[in-house]
Amino acid sequence: MRIISEKTLSEYWKAHAETRGPLEAWLEFVRRAKWKKPTDAQKAYGDDVVISSRRLVFNIKGNHYRLVADVHYSSGILFIRFIGTHAEYNRIDAKTI
Repeated sequence: MRIISEKTLSEYWKAHAETRGPLEAWLEFVRRAKWKKPTDAQKAYGDDVVISSRRLVFNIKGNHYRLVADVHYSSGILFIRFIGTHAEYNRIDAKTI
């Protein structure tokens, strides 16, 4: 998958150093992914990742952080929509952010 925008993640881990390793690992995992439909992401990452046909939520660093992405499967592009703590995630609507 092509990830838009990786810069969002690097800026986040600069402010939250404990997330750097887990986010770098997530980036490598997703870069290699060739998801064509939501169930591909679900099989690769786990059952709780899909919240709609295009929205995915990833648990980062043992579920201390959440990453919301919008995926365009036909073009192989994943857009980062949100990264934050679990508590911050609970205050947003992951389907519309």
